[in-house]
Parts: sequence; structure tokens; C-alpha cells
Amino acid sequence: MAIQVGDKVPACTMKTMGAEGPADISTDDIFAGKKVLLFAVPGAFTPGCSMTHLPGYVVNADKIKAAGVDTIVCMAVNDAFVMDAWGKAQNAENLLMLADGNGEFTAALGLELDGSGFGLGHRSQRFAMLVDDGTITHLNVEPGAGVDVSSAETMMALL
Repeated sequence: MAIQVGDKVPACTMKTMGAEGPADISTDDIFAGKKVLLFAVPGAFTPGCSMTHLPGYVVNADKIKAAGVDTIVCMAVNDAFVMDAWGKAQNAENLLMLADGNGEFTAALGLELDGSGFGLGHRSQRFAMLVDDGTITHLNVEPGAGVDVSSAETMMALL
């Protein structure tokens, strides 16, 4: 069953790129005491994610943070090396590029996507959520292909 508004974010450890290489980061590190906008994509460097989804957050990062968001997180079921390279290629230095390499956080959220028919394996559905001190206040899961309910513009309207 998928996570819902009002639920606490499940405890999990993921990876981000640190100065010494991939580094652990816990959900407590990300969400405790903060207002966070996390959006998830099926895969780094994929067309919809690279041409529409991530760029919307990069362009609007200052506006989103000015509206009270402490951290903007871009998450994918990819490794920390890929997420770091994608963030650099997209000028996403104002975002936390989060690697859920084994898909454990995605599974705990109940938002998995079986992309094996496209050679992608198990990934994350495309979604965005607002989290206030670890509690989900808004959750928008895309009903199909495309970037609409999880776009930066849609999420900004909720702030």
C-alpha cells in the first residue's frame, strides 16, 4: 500500500555524493525539523526527467526556497555516481541529488514502478511530495506518462 498524506516518511538510508565519494544519508538527516519538497523520477538522464521534470525544479529553486522550503530533493533509483553526474549536467547545485540505488526507500513508500519491459528494472514512479518535519503534507503521484501533478509549477502552487 502506498504512503499517504499524514503518514510519517519511513526510516531508510540512501546515498548522496560527498567529498570522498558516495555517502550515507538517512531520512532523519533529510526530513527532521525541515520542510522538504522531494520529487522522484523513473531515471536520471531519461528524456522526460532531463528535459522537463528536473529543469523545472532547477529554474524555480530560488522561488521554492523563498516560499519556505528548506531542501529540494531529486530522487531516483540510480546510484550516487549517476545522480551526481546528472545533477552536474543539469546545473542542479541547489538541489539534493538523492540515490535510492537499491530502491529500498521507494519500496517503503509503496511507489515502485516495474520498468523491466523497457529494460529499466524496478524504479520509482514519478511523484512529488511536501514533507514537514517528517510528515507528508502533500503527495502527488503521476497517473501515467508525463509530468503534470509532480511538476515544479504544480508543487509551487501548494506552498
